[in-house]
Amino acid sequence: MRKLVFCTQKLDPDDPVLAATVPMVRALAARVDELVVLCDSAAIELDNVRVREFGAPTQALRGARFEAALARELRCDGVVAHMVPLFAVLAAPLVRPLGIPLVLWYTHWKSHVVVRAAERVCTAIASVDVRSFPLRSDKVHALGHGIDVAEFACADAPPPPTRALVLGRYSPAKGLETILRAARTAGVHVEAHGSDETFATYKRELAREFPEADLAGPVPRAQVPDLFARSHVLVNNMLPGAPDKVVYEAAASCVPVLASNPLFDDLLPPELRFGRDDVDGLAEKLRTLDRRRRPELRETVAQRHSVEHWADGLLATVARG
Repeated sequence: MRKLVFCTQKLDPDDPVLAATVPMVRALAARVDELVVLCDSAAIELDNVRVREFGAPTQALRGARFEAALARELRCDGVVAHMVPLFAVLAAPLVRPLGIPLVLWYTHWKSHVVVRAAERVCTAIASVDVRSFPLRSDKVHALGHGIDVAEFACADAPPPPTRALVLGRYSPAKGLETILRAARTAGVHVEAHGSDETFATYKRELAREFPEADLAGPVPRAQVPDLFARSHVLVNNMLPGAPDKVVYEAAASCVPVLASNPLFDDLLPPELRFGRDDVDGLAEKLRTLDRRRRPELRETVAQRHSVEHWADGLLATVARG
């Protein structure tokens, strides 16, 4: 492919939430003649990547600057909107009349009017699984997740007692109360890291109810492998429909994962899954956990969810128009 335009929020290898976009962009850049990234801001330069920033103090001005930047790059073979359906909606009037493929990469449990509008205007939708896009649509293509497997290593399991890790935003959608109640029942220590920008009150309530848990803030991306290395298990109780990337990253580190989301049925065997909000079932899993590392999880991620596999699938989806 000659030229691809990739629209995303930011390029920052230190961002605790969005840093995983960087290896995705790097993998795409290695497979096209030219990659143009439209983003609010960028804190890194990558080979074969030209960045156009559209950051502005208001949403309206950001939208106008986004469209102006895209208008300068319309001699391209495709446009990808990464995780922000609004980018696809804004891009469609410019690219669709020219016959340029417009693909939305989106994996989330929540639908809203902008997602529905994006589904209508895009030529295709890409997601981890057909179930990880919140609408039923013939446009959806399952690509797996884009994990930079080389970023993670299989360290030896730490000595007992069992230490459970939770990563991600402090949000009710994460079902953290279930994890903390189950860990208390099982006598397992929990270390949690995540942002509370939107749900600060929720985090304070958790801290009051579960003072024994270590509820910390977000960590830089570079520290995540160390968190996996010192933990026996990652626990994830996210709402169905949103396969958290951190589950695949822990698996790439050979760390056992206990997860409730049905979308992990291609990654985790039955003994590593529990029913959402099943406190007793999760507590039993934690009590009987085999703390040994699971290299077979890393192999599954490498085969089905690597960033290279993702990039090949995304470019094939764009090429189909």
